[in-house]
Amino acid sequence: MSMVGGLRKMARLARRVRRVDLSHPARSPLGTTVVNCVAYSDGRRLRAADGIEESLRQVRKYGDGFVWIGLHEPSEEEFEGVAELFGLHPLAVEDAVHAHQRPKLERYDDVLFTVFKTVTYVEHERLTATSEVVDTGELMVFTGPDFVVTVRHGRHGSLGPLREALEADVEQLAKGPSAVLHAIADHVVDDCLAVVDAVQADIEQVETDVFAPRGAESADAGRIYQLKRELLELKRAVVPLARPVATLATEPCPSVDPAIQPYFRDVADHLARAGEQISAFDGLVDSILQAHLAQVTVAQNEDMRKITAWAAIIAVPTMVCGVYGMNFEHMPELRWAYGYPFALGVIAVACFFIYRGFKRNGWL
Repeated sequence: MSMVGGLRKMARLARRVRRVDLSHPARSPLGTTVVNCVAYSDGRRLRAADGIEESLRQVRKYGDGFVWIGLHEPSEEEFEGVAELFGLHPLAVEDAVHAHQRPKLERYDDVLFTVFKTVTYVEHERLTATSEVVDTGELMVFTGPDFVVTVRHGRHGSLGPLREALEADVEQLAKGPSAVLHAIADHVVDDCLAVVDAVQADIEQVETDVFAPRGAESADAGRIYQLKRELLELKRAVVPLARPVATLATEPCPSVDPAIQPYFRDVADHLARAGEQISAFDGLVDSILQAHLAQVTVAQNEDMRKITAWAAIIAVPTMVCGVYGMNFEHMPELRWAYGYPFALGVIAVACFFIYRGFKRNGWL
């Protein structure tokens, strides 16, 4: 790894703040599917309840709170009870259970169903033709008048640190489920921006390798193509999210406090920046790939010129030796004492002038 690449990696690691993930299944008394279930009133966490139904009962008792339930890759049977309790639409439930959805926003009466693609950067010592650069997951959010249900798919994207940060901001959390939805959207987009910055370092490294001396030999088209594939994966996560975020920022939506909409506009601005960078990177990688292929073609042409030049030089002794290799009885200079050194001299002089001519023209 180059010194520049190592410094960039250290800077990325230094920017990461390690936080305790309270939503880890091992720390949850609710099992491995229900990661967390917390009731809030007036922006403050209520007394821990025994089960989801009891948490919802607490919220409706106070009348001004909501319950936030976090699930991780639930099965249909495990999600069925939650869906019935909150009256979630069957189509949205099916999407949440089976995943593999593109980012979108759907309305079912007074419930919003939002799908986010979560992304994370996969650290690697050096980019290769098989390196995984971007890892994606999915996060579905059901937002109702008094509840938030999050369903997470994938190995990353935990919302434990986000829940901690929100609970520390009582005033914002008091705005209800829409505040949680905004925090999740902002969290997802911030992760996208972090991944975009990390991918930029990989692109710069590949660009440096391509345009370095003997770049056609040191660079690898497989690395560039793999980077383009990973950019496509990142693009699928970021670009389709623009319309749902714009809708949340500009149009009246059920269960979304109008006071929260300006915050969604800020998220939309960050998302637009991420989308523009990805589009620029996509074009840049195309240019790098074309430049690399052009370098390979030039290198091959140079090799062919060298081969042709040496073949022309070797043709002189081949021709002379071929003439004197013929088995004729009467040939000039056959019995001359200086015939052999004379022939060698003619070959050497002819090869020298041909070599000098090719050297002047840059073929050798």
